[in-house]
This record gives sequence, C-alpha cells and structure tokens, in this order.
Amino acid sequence: MSTSAQIELWPAEKVATQVTVAQAANGIHYAAWGETRVSEPDLERLVGAVPATLSAALIHRAYYFVPLAIEDTGEVMIAPAYTVDLGDRAICHRNATFGSTEAVFLSTRLVEDRFGLAFEFFINVGHNFVEAAGVPESFAALAWSQAEAQVRGETSQDAWETRRRAQDTRAGQKGIDERARSSYYESAFSDSLAIYMLSIAVDFDYHDLRERDYPLLAAQALAERLRHVAGLFPANPGYEFQVLYRRKG
Repeated sequence: MSTSAQIELWPAEKVATQVTVAQAANGIHYAAWGETRVSEPDLERLVGAVPATLSAALIHRAYYFVPLAIEDTGEVMIAPAYTVDLGDRAICHRNATFGSTEAVFLSTRLVEDRFGLAFEFFINVGHNFVEAAGVPESFAALAWSQAEAQVRGETSQDAWETRRRAQDTRAGQKGIDERARSSYYESAFSDSLAIYMLSIAVDFDYHDLRERDYPLLAAQALAERLRHVAGLFPANPGYEFQVLYRRKG
C-alpha cells in the first residue's frame, strides 16, 4: 500500500503538459491522469452527457480527472494515487490557468461512486457555463415566478440563501435586492444545468440530492426547471431526458 511519503505530488501544470487532452464528440476537452479508478468507457459516457450546445461557451476549458487535487502554499498539486493522509488534504476540485486554458482538476478518489463524481463534474460545468454565457432570461423569469409563488425549497445552499436575501425587504428598504436576485439566478440555473446533465448520465432518485442545510426544491417545481433547460439544451444522441414520478400505493 502506498504511503504519503512514497507519493510525489506533481504541479498541476506539469500534469497538464504530460497528459493528452481529448476532445469528445460534444466538443468538451478532458483528460485522465493517475490511478483514478474510473474506466475509460465510464469517463467517456460521463463527459459525453454534456449537451453539445453548451460546448462553445466552454471552448477554453479542460477537465482533468485525477486521483487527488491539493492546494499547497498557493500552488495546485496533483497526487497520482490515493492515501488517507493525502485524501485529508485534498478537495473535490481545484482550478488553474495555463495560458488561455482554464483547467479544472477533479478529484476522483474523494467520491464514493459514479453518482458523486458525475455530480461534481456537472456542477463545475454548470458554473463554468454561467461564468461564460450568463443566465437565459427565460429561465430567470421561470425561477423568479416560482420564488414569488413561495414554492418550497431550493436546489442548493447558495440558491436558497440568495433567494432569501433577494426577497428579504427590511424596514425602510424598498423593492428587491437586485444583486442578490442576480446571484440567485446564477445559482439556480447552474444547479439546474448540473441536475439536468446528471439525470441524462445516471439513474438516481431525486432525494439523493437532499442535504440537511436547506429544504430541497419541490419536485414539481424542479421538473419544470429541468424541462425548460432540456428545451434550451437538448440531450445528445444516445442520451435521454425524462422525469419519472413514483406513486405510493
């Protein structure tokens, strides 16, 4: 079994120069390096779930699937294998810039299953897309109409908090907090993009998304958001989007 003392950490830039970056059929750039324990077919299936209509906004992005990404004295370092000690120092992803390329290093060994890795990847893709292209007005209108209708819950802690702040009119304060509302749109849309991509890549139960810090968005409301996203960014050939309701009794 490897120990931390036996494993040499590599600077992220060195990894990027050593590995061959592939371009998937949908236009996404990606690579795998080290003992990721993710098979090539599984990785191809995961990356291929990103709708091709998103890829133009991600042309300068490259996603590196590595065992562990660690930040050490301000520098992004990559472990070629897993140890408990290194795992304690790692984080789910780290970003780095090499020339015109925005690199995202995803730690495959910090998640327990395909669901966890897929969600981490798609969350990054969702945020990266919003950074580059913003939020469609039609989605913002839908999300805000749900917020005004006091639909229960949200899709993440950030969406929950920014929605609350946007609608929190204090004494002596008029109207909506526009900065918070803009942040809410960004969080809600990137979340919805991630959940939509997750749904066409992995079979999962909606309640797998539940966290303790905030109430999960009502299922009907999320389904409405996901259908809207699917209309904007249709699934690639070989992938299918559907919402299935399971009734008791």
